[in-house]
Amino acid sequence: MSSDVAVNISSLGKYYHLYSDPKQRLLQMFTRGRKKYYREFWALRDVTFDIKRGETAGIDGKNGSGKSTLLQMICGTLSPTEGTVETHGRIGVILELGTGFDPEFSGRENVYINASLLGLSRQDIDACFDAIVAFADIGDFIDQPVKTYSSGMVVRLAFAVQAQTSPDILIVDEALAVGDAKFQAKCFARLRDLKEQGTSILLVTHSSEQVVTHCSRAILLDQGRMLDVGEPRRIVNRYLDILFGKERVTNTSRHQSKGTSHLSWSEDVFSSRPLYNPHEYRWGDGKARIVDFSIEVNGESYPNTISSGDTVTLRLAVQFSNRLHSPIFGVTLKTKEGMTVYGANSETLSASAFRELGTASSAVQLEATFKCSLAPGDYFISVGVATAEDGEIIQHDRRFDAIHVHVAPTQRFFGLADLGLEMNVVETRS
Repeated sequence: MSSDVAVNISSLGKYYHLYSDPKQRLLQMFTRGRKKYYREFWALRDVTFDIKRGETAGIDGKNGSGKSTLLQMICGTLSPTEGTVETHGRIGVILELGTGFDPEFSGRENVYINASLLGLSRQDIDACFDAIVAFADIGDFIDQPVKTYSSGMVVRLAFAVQAQTSPDILIVDEALAVGDAKFQAKCFARLRDLKEQGTSILLVTHSSEQVVTHCSRAILLDQGRMLDVGEPRRIVNRYLDILFGKERVTNTSRHQSKGTSHLSWSEDVFSSRPLYNPHEYRWGDGKARIVDFSIEVNGESYPNTISSGDTVTLRLAVQFSNRLHSPIFGVTLKTKEGMTVYGANSETLSASAFRELGTASSAVQLEATFKCSLAPGDYFISVGVATAEDGEIIQHDRRFDAIHVHVAPTQRFFGLADLGLEMNVVETRS
C-alpha cells in the first residue's frame, strides 16, 4: 500500500446465511456443507476505494445500504467474505451515543479504559486527560457514573476521547447528530485540526450539508454496492435522487423533462409523483380533492435539490364534486422538526379570483410562486382547500406534509432564512 494511503479497500464483500426456519440451521450443521439449506444475503459486495492521509471522505447511502457493515470491516470487528481491507495507523471510532462506555463506571474511568483500548499508555492518557475533560465540557460529571449522563454528554465525552488522542484514522458514524449547534461547530473545528495533522477522517452521516461542507470526496452506497465516488456535491445530489425516488422514475415518467409539467385532471396521481411524502396526513370531506402537483425550478420538474434564492413554482390540480362558495386554497411550509416557516392562503393574500372557483364537477389548475430564501435542509409542504361557513373552517382536502423538498448547502449565510443582507463600506478615514 502506498505510503500516502491510510485505508485501502479492494473488492470488499460480506454475505450472511439466511434460514427460513431454525430447523434448516440445524440441518446445515449436520450436512457439513454438502448441501445448502440457506440463501446468501450480500450485505456488501465489490466495493473498492482508498482514503489518503489527511483526507476527509464522506459515505452516503440509505439505511440498509451497507454503511455499517463497511465500517465494521474497516475497524476489524467483522471479517470480510471476499476482498481485502488494509489500514495504516491507529483507528479511532466515534459511534452514536458513545458505544463502548460502561454505564456503571465514571466518566474518568471510561476515559482511561477507552484510551487504553486505543493503545495509549497510562502516561500518554495522563498527558491528554485535561484536554479531554476540557473539550467534553461536562464539569463535575466526569467523576459521576456514565449512566447519569444525558445522551449529549455521552457523545461529547466519546468524541473528546477519540479526537484528543489524535488517531491516524478517525471514523465518525452519525455521532454528531446528537450534539447542539455549538458542540457541532467545536467538533468540526477539531476535525479540521486533525486533518491538518494528517489524520484521515471517514464521515458517515445523513446530513448532506456536512458531507458537502467538510469532505473532499464522497462515496455512495446502495443495496450493498458502491454506485459512485467523487466530488461531494455531485454524490450528494445522486444520493438524494435515490432517496426521493427520482432515479427510479427518470426513464419512465414523462413529467421529468424540462419545461412546464402537465398535471392530471381526471385521477388522483398525487402520490405517484417524485418528492411525494408517503407519510402525509390527509383529511377532509372530499367535496374538493387535490389530485396532482408539480414543482418546477429553473425549468426542471421535481428537482431533487433547490438552491437558496431559486424561484419555485408549485402547481396543483383540484377537482370539485360539489359546488363550493368562495373556496380557500392554502400552502404551508415547515421544517422537518415541524416548525412553520411560512404559510399563506388565497384569503390572506386577498386573491379575489379564487373566490369564483368551485362549481360542481369542475377541475382547476392552480399556481403558486415563491422565492426559496431558506437555509439548507429538509422541508415539507402542506396544501389544502377549505371553505368558511359561519366563522367555521370546513376542510375539504388537507394534505399535511405531503411534499418533501431539500434545500442544498450554501456558504452564503447561516441561520433559518436568507434575509438578503448587504454590507458596504460607506466611509474610511486614515
